Amino acid sequence: MNDVNLKADMLQAMRRLAKSVTIISTSNGSERFAMAATAVDSLSTEPPSLLICVNKTASPHAALATGADFCVNILGVEQQDLANLCSGAIKGEARFDRGNWLTSPGGIPYLGDAQSAILCRQDGHFSYGTHTVFIGRILQIHTTDAITPLVYLDGSYTTTAKPAPSLAVAG
Repeated sequence: MNDVNLKADMLQAMRRLAKSVTIISTSNGSERFAMAATAVDSLSTEPPSLLICVNKTASPHAALATGADFCVNILGVEQQDLANLCSGAIKGEARFDRGNWLTSPGGIPYLGDAQSAILCRQDGHFSYGTHTVFIGRILQIHTTDAITPLVYLDGSYTTTAKPAPSLAVAG
């Protein structure tokens, strides 16, 4: 099988892998950056850490490549518009025009109403192909009570939130 076919087959296979939608946010000290991402995963609980995979052409990449800390904001289904905003043609500071953006004492932008906002100190990175894998050592987590994850599957958004329990009607 040639590389072109393998790439196409991989892309089709990944359409079947449901992933939570996140916004990765960071700052270089003078500018804030945000991008929608699904290439995020837990790495270890000792130490608590996760990893993110960022395309080298993505706007936050330069700040991250110089060691900037970051936040993984796990989105709820009600934040689909923010995911669209951070994956579309709008760039830079305009991505922060909507949403409940706050700033940590360390200068990391995060969504105050994300399902979870996981603030990380960058703890290493390595390049692989078109992407860089950044390791984040978790510093702090802000979590809301609601569990309504925004999920990306087969090229569109969905959710895995539990349906509301049916109420028994007394008769």
